[in-house]
Amino acid sequence: MRLLVILGTVAALLCGAGVPSRAERIKDLAAFEGVRENQLIGYGLVLGIDGKGDTLFATQETIVNMLQRMGIIVKPNDIKSKNVAMVMVTAMLPPFPRPGTRIDVTVSALGDAKTLQGGTLMLTPLKGSDGKVYALGQGAVSVGGFVGGEGGTKIVKNHTTVGRVPRGGIVEKDLPFSLGKGEELRLFLYRQDFTNASRIAEKINGSLPAVRSLAVDSATVMLQVPAEYRGRLPEFISFVEAIDVSVDMPARVTVNERTGTVVIGENVRISPVAIAHGNLTIEIKTELQVSQPLPFAPVKAETVVVPKTEVTANEPKGSLIEVSGVTLGEIVKGLNSLGVTPRDLIAILQALRSSGALRAELEII
Repeated sequence: MRLLVILGTVAALLCGAGVPSRAERIKDLAAFEGVRENQLIGYGLVLGIDGKGDTLFATQETIVNMLQRMGIIVKPNDIKSKNVAMVMVTAMLPPFPRPGTRIDVTVSALGDAKTLQGGTLMLTPLKGSDGKVYALGQGAVSVGGFVGGEGGTKIVKNHTTVGRVPRGGIVEKDLPFSLGKGEELRLFLYRQDFTNASRIAEKINGSLPAVRSLAVDSATVMLQVPAEYRGRLPEFISFVEAIDVSVDMPARVTVNERTGTVVIGENVRISPVAIAHGNLTIEIKTELQVSQPLPFAPVKAETVVVPKTEVTANEPKGSLIEVSGVTLGEIVKGLNSLGVTPRDLIAILQALRSSGALRAELEII
């Protein structure tokens, strides 16, 4: 219920401000064609884990291969080290990378290593989806936690089999990036919406009379670059990204059944309905009782354990409560009056959507 109370406070502030929709920068709503990140991945070794590394044979073979490339000939059976862990190394290649640019690297244990604490990532090639190497990763791994103790006495803080190497990757190769096609640029919306696409096009046309922009579909806005900006595309893009647009938010209720989280959008409406919601709780309780025979009993007897089971059912009295609302604050107030848990609220919202009283999209994640 705390979540609904917080939503109610936010709703009161919004209603008090009297703002029908909020304005956001185009930079926060869309991205220009060609400005994107690329994922990189690699396989490597983390050394120096102090006895908590892998015990897999594949790790030993990897160590042998690494040593052989350095001119040292050993056999896998000769390697008994537990200070090494196999890891998958991932990174995001930023737009317009230049050789020598440093990027952050994420390291994840691949085998049965207990921790990566204190380890150092060996030189690892990072490849793109085309199989080409675009960066190299190496450096000390930071896990943000620790593992202490052995056996039954152990202390663990945070997740120690995943770590980062800040600025541990160095870009080695450029990627071919291009902004638009000739005299045109395209904006791609992060969330598809015809209304927002049209508003973005209208706002750009109003802010830059020399620019002709058009909403092609719910996710794309086409821009004609003015003649004076064709040699200064970064300056033109910066100006467009700073334009504020009034955003139209869809009526949506998002539900996470795994955590019991409910998020209600400000445009959600509920038609007047009466709701009765009750919980049927069945409790089965088993107690073990000892049956002790009487002393000096004439018949041979023995002590036995007899289970005693009790079954109780509790269904609280339910009453109809009227719930309706044209603002987020009214909806939160009405749902709070039911006095239900977040998981019960999820069931109520699903029933409201089925009855047609909930005028919003119900999204379950």
